[in-house]
Formats: sequence, C-alpha cells, structure tokens
Amino acid sequence: MYRRAYVLLVGTALVMGVLAFVVSRHYDRPLLDPEGSFLGPSWLRLPLLLFGAGLLDLLPRTLWFSRLKPKAMLPIVRERIRTHWGRERITLVVLGIVSFYVTYVSYRNLKSCLPIARPDVEYDRELMYLDRVLFFGADPPVVLHAILGQGVSAHFLSTIYVWFLPLVPLALTAWLVWSRNISFGYWFATSQCIAWSLGTLSYYALPTKGPGFEYFSRYQGLDRTPTTDLMNALAADRVDVIHGGVTGVVQSVAGFASLHTAITLLIALMVQFTLRSRLLKIVFWANFAITIVATLYFGWHYLADDIAGIMIAFVAFYLGGIATGQKFERRSLQSHPTTTTSAVPVERV
Repeated sequence: MYRRAYVLLVGTALVMGVLAFVVSRHYDRPLLDPEGSFLGPSWLRLPLLLFGAGLLDLLPRTLWFSRLKPKAMLPIVRERIRTHWGRERITLVVLGIVSFYVTYVSYRNLKSCLPIARPDVEYDRELMYLDRVLFFGADPPVVLHAILGQGVSAHFLSTIYVWFLPLVPLALTAWLVWSRNISFGYWFATSQCIAWSLGTLSYYALPTKGPGFEYFSRYQGLDRTPTTDLMNALAADRVDVIHGGVTGVVQSVAGFASLHTAITLLIALMVQFTLRSRLLKIVFWANFAITIVATLYFGWHYLADDIAGIMIAFVAFYLGGIATGQKFERRSLQSHPTTTTSAVPVERV
C-alpha cells in the first residue's frame, strides 16, 4: 500500500547518504555529525529520538487523563498503544525519523564541502545585480532597513528566523505521531527529504555565500540579535574550514535556494491541506511570509534564492503527495488521500 512512499522516502535518504559519503571521501573530508554534541553519538541519538517521539505522545496524555493518579496511568498507556501505536504507525515514525535524519546529516556534510568542491565559482555578484533589477535599482536590505528600522524589527525578525530551528523537527514529529491519516505522515516526511535534497542540488548548481557574508557592510547597523550572532559564528567556521585547515567543523555558509523559505512554505502547505484549524493556517502562512522578509533583512539570501525556495517547496509538496496517494483537485486547497489503513479513516486530520 505504501510502496511508492517507502521507495521515495527511503530512496531519497539513501541517495543523499551515498552522495555525502562519496563527496567527503573524494575531498578527504570526514563525515561529520552536525549535532554531535547533542545527546551523544548517532547510534544513541536515533533511538532516543524515536523513544522521545513516543514519549511526547504518551506522557502528556497519560498525565492529563489520569489526573496524576498512579493506578489510572497504566490502563491509559495500554489503551493508547493499542489504538494508536500499531505496526503502521511505528513503521511510519521509524522510517520518517531515520530517513529525515540521514537526509539532513548528508545535506549538512554536502553543504560543508561546497566551497572545497567548487572553490572558484560564486554567483553573488550576479544575484546582487538581479536583486537591484527586481527592486528597481535599490538593494532589498537597504529598502527593508529603511522601512522597518534596525532595532525592534531586527529582534522580532530574528525570533521568527531562529524559530525555524526547533520548528523543523517539531513539525515532522507532529505529522508522524499525530496525523490521523497515515498517508499524511508519509507525505510530509517524504516532501521534507525531497526539499532538503533539492536545496543541496541548488547549492552546487549555483554556489553563493549570500549577501550578508559577501556584502556584510550593509548589515553592520543592525542591532545585535541571535541571528547576527549566528551569522558571525558561521562566518568564523567558514574561515577555519577553508583557510585554517580545520576538519572537525561543519561549514554552513552556502546558497542558492533558501531552505528556510522552502521548509516554512512546505509546512504552511501541509497545514492548509491537512488540518482544519483556521488559526493554525493563519499562523503558518504568516510565519512563511515573515521568514522571507527575515532572509532578505539579515542578508541570508538574495530575492532569487527565496523564489527558488518557493519552487522547491511546491515541487517537494506535489511529488510527496503523488507518492503517498494524494489526489489534488483544481481550485481546491485540500487533498483527497487514497492511501490509508483500516484503522485510520480517510479524512482530514
């Protein structure tokens, strides 16, 4: 029933993993775990992530419905496992988390190798001029700084931009663990892996550093925020890797396509097509729009990068939907899933 979803989800992760291994070996770079200091090595982290996904579902539910009465907790846990954690759900959670983890770690390693693999190829100048054409001769960050200011707005936009870091794993976990229709979980996990893979491809096709790193003087008037601190740290890591010969650090400065834009749009699309809550739809569409502003405001990306990110999101969303049995209708912002199980009804989440 889920053969196409299995193939595309696991296949994307395998291709990314092989590419990361080949590129790292070719350029004599070690394969690095970008989150190596968090929860220990990968062999320990993956089981903990899987255990954490189950605990996130069982613990709050058990505490709430038992009203903190110990004798009532075990029956509640057993009932939830019986009705929700069947073979299909466990398979989805394991495949989704492992495939995403492999894809993401491979993405980070391939991104790290980019300036070594293509050392003399950058298109920052061309994309900067394209920005000026699209903004009628002005630079997007200059316009945004003039309109929004460089103080309070910087802190607000920084909060939205940095929120992306926990949003990605939380959103993935939500669809894997709580989607009433199993196919929606496969849809999101598959689309995520496709989006990160296409983003990596775009980096190698059109390498850039980004305006905030190439033309950093334009952003020096901004208030110090977690985002500016992050950019400074990434710039220092890049110098260490390229010029200092450091091999134990992941280099994370690369463009072309904005994956912040791609992933936040992908999440907004999933909310639009699979959830009923009007409030959540407004929140995540707003999050997507503000993220685009933040990428330009801080100099993470050029306008063309955001446009490419939007295209990646639509392609990943559609391919993931087709692979998982979604049927799209013209002029309708909802899907009609055709893959499900006897225990999981064909209906919106």
